[in-house]
Amino acid sequence: MKKQISIICLGCLVLLMSNQSGCTSEPNQLSEQEQQQGFKLLFNGRDLTDWQHSGNWKVEEGVITRSGKGGSLVYETEPVPDNFELKFEWKVAEGSNSGVYYRPGQYEYQILDNQKHVDGKNPRTSAASIYFCLPPSHDATRPVGEWNTGRIVCQGTVIQHWLNGEKVIDLDYTDPRYAWHVELLANRGGNLSDRGANLSLQDHGDPVWYRALKMRSIPDTEKLKHSNVNPAEITDAMLAAEQRKLQRIMESRARQQQKKQ
Repeated sequence: MKKQISIICLGCLVLLMSNQSGCTSEPNQLSEQEQQQGFKLLFNGRDLTDWQHSGNWKVEEGVITRSGKGGSLVYETEPVPDNFELKFEWKVAEGSNSGVYYRPGQYEYQILDNQKHVDGKNPRTSAASIYFCLPPSHDATRPVGEWNTGRIVCQGTVIQHWLNGEKVIDLDYTDPRYAWHVELLANRGGNLSDRGANLSLQDHGDPVWYRALKMRSIPDTEKLKHSNVNPAEITDAMLAAEQRKLQRIMESRARQQQKKQ
């Protein structure tokens, strides 16, 4: 009897540790529920079939990771649907920076070590933000080296970012309250109304790991649950730093345009 109790307790401990780390036993497989919902597995867990890169990405033990500099890893089979749900797991090393790009231009779900990287000082450029547009409501990241679960849901003019089961962004970009945020991203090079990009994982020169990449198209008959999520506050000092950064971006863009003329 004592042996049976010990086995049960051990099983509960393993399950608890798995839940806390945010991982599943078979991350690169679709569950029965995901199959019913229409999800497609984007990464088979073995190789980078359907992905394009310059030799700087590889697969190790069922995980996508960088193996040198060379640019983004792009899912080339099909573009991201206009209305979609994307799920993925990610983790970073100390100070690492990456991103999930899902629409044209500078349209990014930020992947970051908030504690060590300078971008973590400003919520607008922290993990799970719409980078340089809208900050998450709070920092929901797990410690460096642990797996995080990311989720992006887009339908119509609504964009939702989720992190570790918490909805941290729920933006309708036609809402006048966020007009300034939308303009800020547009100045950087991202138009929130654009569609038709291929999914890409950013190579920022830092160690980063991805797995469990799954996507589905959201049917028109499915109604998205939209609710108010207040973005984290941006201090005056952060705003001033943003303006300096934006000025540098626009000056660099102007120089590049002059070279093309």
